[in-house]
Amino acid sequence: MQSRLQIEGRKSTRSRVRMKSKVKHLNQEVESRIYNISRTGVGLEIYGKLHAARGSHVVIQTEDLGMIEGTVQWAYGGYLGVQIRQNSNTLAQMSAYFRNFHQEVRPVLTR
Repeated sequence: MQSRLQIEGRKSTRSRVRMKSKVKHLNQEVESRIYNISRTGVGLEIYGKLHAARGSHVVIQTEDLGMIEGTVQWAYGGYLGVQIRQNSNTLAQMSAYFRNFHQEVRPVLTR
């Protein structure tokens, strides 16, 4: 049996962020926070009920990124992993974000 640490699941590295957002799925819209981001996906903390399962189409709205479409890859206990839809608009938005706005969030408390 292979250790979980040796399995390669992500193709791009994720960066920690704290970004307010809204997630829309069908006729539902909830407040959320992006807690990690890469060029191909985002991790979201959901502040409400959202009935989105793996494979569901969602739209994420933020001030820094604008509107981004994606597909839910996993949902667990108030968190979502979303793969960003790879179209020219989204790729341009993500490139501009990483080039102009992104700053890695580091923990405040250290030991």
